[in-house]
Amino acid sequence: MIRIPSFDLSSRNTFGMKVSCAMYIEYTSVEELKSILAEALPQPVFHIGGGSNLLFRGDFPGTVLHSAITGIDFHDDGDEVIAEVGAGVVFDDFVAESCRRGLWGVENLSLIPGEAGASAVQNIGAYGVEAGDVIDKVFCIEASSGKEVVFRASECAYGYRDSRFKHEKGRYIVTRVTFRLTRRYCPSLGYGNIKAALEGRDLEALTPLDVRDAIIRIRREKLPDPAEIGSAGSFFKNPVISKEHFDRILASVPDGKVPHFDLPDGTVKVPAAWMIDTCGFRGAVRGGAKVFEKQPLVIVNDSGSASPEDIIALEDEVIAAVRDRFGVILHPEVEHI
Repeated sequence: MIRIPSFDLSSRNTFGMKVSCAMYIEYTSVEELKSILAEALPQPVFHIGGGSNLLFRGDFPGTVLHSAITGIDFHDDGDEVIAEVGAGVVFDDFVAESCRRGLWGVENLSLIPGEAGASAVQNIGAYGVEAGDVIDKVFCIEASSGKEVVFRASECAYGYRDSRFKHEKGRYIVTRVTFRLTRRYCPSLGYGNIKAALEGRDLEALTPLDVRDAIIRIRREKLPDPAEIGSAGSFFKNPVISKEHFDRILASVPDGKVPHFDLPDGTVKVPAAWMIDTCGFRGAVRGGAKVFEKQPLVIVNDSGSASPEDIIALEDEVIAAVRDRFGVILHPEVEHI
């Protein structure tokens, strides 16, 4: 266990915000976590993963907890394989190992930053696949009682970047997650430009590693590396609007072309990046913050010393412009602390 008072959180959030917390505690087992929760800790208590979906608005006055529960175990279940993953495992390490073993299910989630525990909370997703599609069970500790609780995926209320854990914030701490993978050939190639990245390949002979490599190439072409420039990945959720609202937007665009995805319930998902770009924010700089020029859905700590106020000011300006231009309210995917 690691316990550090007055801890600098700069290395624990991918935005690189220079903030601190009153107490930082990292634990390596469920037993350690239970003992920590029984203490009188500086309040409030907040649990982080890899810090890749967070914007600290300032110094945190309480205790920040972090899981260092590791380990990846694979268990055969007929044609399927159950992967049991510690909450503190880097999610992409799990994806890479699954692909090396020839297992399908998480290859489209390659290179998403963060840890396995947070993947079950955020319901991370990319290129037509969400974590909730392959999660089998989520193992948790109830923070108030120290009781161990297990949720099946059907009990997690998974939705677009959503879960019961986000609605019951702080009630449960994820300790490990099981994912249901398969050896049966079942790539998901219908989203975005995956097929273009695999042009010339025999699609029937693809392996999970082939798809992973293609996803990594696509992501690296348009998304910043948090190790090089601070960001929290996609800053805004893609809005889902009614067909009538979409038709009004379509009629307002000179060329009559709006990228979109028709959803089964009759609503329409419109890329927030297109809206932001159309409003002229690609590459826009405000203080030390910038809308990333290769992907307007991302706000970056361009100067390396951007303040939370810089990020929030740019966020507010983008939201206001998209609201005024399209009548759509963008909601941040990034959690503000």
